[in-house]
Amino acid sequence: MSPKKRNYTYQSMRDEREFGPYWYSGVWTILRPVLVGIASLVVVIGILSAVWQSVYASYIAPVSENDSTDVPFEVASGQSLTRVASNLEKAGLVRSGTVFKYYCDFAGWGQKIQVGSYQLKASMTMEQIADQLTRGDGNPLVRNITLIPGWTIEDFASRLVSDGVFSSADRFLALCKTGENFKDYYYIADILSSKTASQRKYVLEGYLAANTYEVYTNATEEDVIRKLLSQTEHAFPADSQDVAEQMGFTMDQILTLASLIEKEAKESDFAKVSAVFHNRLKAGMKLQSDVTIHYITGVRRMSLTENDLRVANAYNTYQITGLPPGPICSPSTAAIDAALYPDQTFLAENYLYFCAKEPENGELYFSRTLQEHEQAVAIYEPLWKAYDQSRGMN
Repeated sequence: MSPKKRNYTYQSMRDEREFGPYWYSGVWTILRPVLVGIASLVVVIGILSAVWQSVYASYIAPVSENDSTDVPFEVASGQSLTRVASNLEKAGLVRSGTVFKYYCDFAGWGQKIQVGSYQLKASMTMEQIADQLTRGDGNPLVRNITLIPGWTIEDFASRLVSDGVFSSADRFLALCKTGENFKDYYYIADILSSKTASQRKYVLEGYLAANTYEVYTNATEEDVIRKLLSQTEHAFPADSQDVAEQMGFTMDQILTLASLIEKEAKESDFAKVSAVFHNRLKAGMKLQSDVTIHYITGVRRMSLTENDLRVANAYNTYQITGLPPGPICSPSTAAIDAALYPDQTFLAENYLYFCAKEPENGELYFSRTLQEHEQAVAIYEPLWKAYDQSRGMN
């Protein structure tokens, strides 16, 4: 039996093929919203692309993609990100300082921009500029220098040369030796007018306050020294000078005593060592401080030799009575405080001696009498000699 043929009318065929030849209405019902969505998306993308191109060209793009000329740019110490961004815009390196600022904040680079002198280009993108500024890929305008408590002027001079601050230590050491260029500091003027000035190894020893400083890279030796000297009054304020005067000491004597304390002990023993020195000074005894010999010889030997003890020098506290002519290092504020405020118990009980225990741990043994001290020395001296031998000091 042959299939039954449908009887089409013009109207029925038109209704069935309403949405195009050979497409049925059910299929078209599905496809139409998809095609409308795709067309809408294309329109939106086109609009967004046009907006982005406009924003990029106005605010983000390099100022001049073909300009490779170096433009000097400096980031000074203490400048905020807002100021740096504004200066970049003024220098013609970014189109919008505000956009650059928000870009760095969003990327987490806001606190990482380094002080320095840079060579940038108008053809660089914001990312390239930010990357160079945060890497510090330029010549710094300032550098940090550090003087460690217990360091001598010669130690510091050596560090300044090794860090590339100066090519030679000669002028720095010469200025520190005479101190003549720094008479405008009253405490240096006092030293220069004292009887001990000519005996000092360096007039400025002990007066370059231990701390970390920021100095310009083109700073001279005199600039650096003045930077350090200016902090001495902070390390030894007026109330400390009042305490010193009440004790019968000058500022210079307290700094000298503090420098010995700094070299002799760990901070936990500073006040006890101070009490021993105060007791010996009061009794008119020689201080017999090994560290003054180390300052003369430049060798830190645990067990001093007879030759060490006999060396003819104003700093040899085994030969002189009282304090040496001046400080032997830059003392910390803790050592200065200990010199001003010795341990009251050790003062009252009249401790007069101390010696090192184990060479490595820095612990000290304190004694009231010479007999106690000699017994302690008999116990620990073999350890000192072994330690010296291990370092090639026979």
